[in-house]
Amino acid sequence: MSFGGDADEETAKAMFERCLDTGINFFDCANVYAGGRSEEILGRLIQGRREELVITSKVYGQSGEGLNARGLSRRHITRAIEDSLRRLGTDRLDLYFVHQFDTDTPIEETVGALDDLVRQGKIVYPAVSNWAAWQIAKALGIAARRELARFECIQPMYNLAKRQAEVEILPLAESEGLGVIPYSPMGGGLLSGKYGRERRPEAGRLLQNKNYTKRYGEPLYYEIADRFTEHARERGLHPATLAVAWVMAHPAVTAPIIGARNLEQLESSLASLDVDMTSEWRREIAALSYQPPPATDRSEELA
Repeated sequence: MSFGGDADEETAKAMFERCLDTGINFFDCANVYAGGRSEEILGRLIQGRREELVITSKVYGQSGEGLNARGLSRRHITRAIEDSLRRLGTDRLDLYFVHQFDTDTPIEETVGALDDLVRQGKIVYPAVSNWAAWQIAKALGIAARRELARFECIQPMYNLAKRQAEVEILPLAESEGLGVIPYSPMGGGLLSGKYGRERRPEAGRLLQNKNYTKRYGEPLYYEIADRFTEHARERGLHPATLAVAWVMAHPAVTAPIIGARNLEQLESSLASLDVDMTSEWRREIAALSYQPPPATDRSEELA
């Protein structure tokens, strides 16, 4: 997401190469990131090594002028995929995520359009981000009933401060055998060690981006950040490293999505590969946050 935005092309290339050196082969993108520049930069970087990589993009957001240049209608999906393939310089996407839920388009139409793209060889697997568990489950049922390609991977928000995915989304993924690549494991920087009840950096996404300011505006989140930062330092770890490791250790998670503005930030996330997160330690960290209520609200059934 930072390519062409927070990170210029030279910095993006340096981070891309560092990831390859580490063994990362999965790069997640979206057609709306940096107004399409993220796809363009990633497309140039993957040339000559496409077969080694898993490349994704997303569809939903406003990608042009007019009411039809957004959403999950068949019309928009079929136009958006062509634009993404062109910018990325590839003939197919390994995963194509619907980026948000479209209240104006029937799920049947969206799932049918994605199935067409699979049959055309333009995408390998449909995938979904930012949908509720019931919406994902409904789409899976429609795909099964109509023998269409189903969602094979989900991309929920998940970190120590935002744990709603634990209630139904992650259990759904485990039950249905879906890949899980959660985004924002550091909470947009909240869990990087720079934020706390009495601590703010001079600049940062939580301060400058209104969506993140709203998303992480509750005082509780900064209390969690304080407790978590102290715990990380007691363990001799960078808070960002531990935040990624905690998400990665959830049994339903395939791999967390990491992002960075520069190589220094990237290194703190890559260091999570060296963290031996036991289940007991993971529970200890979880206790620094809050326990989300169960889906049935029968709190007496919490383990």
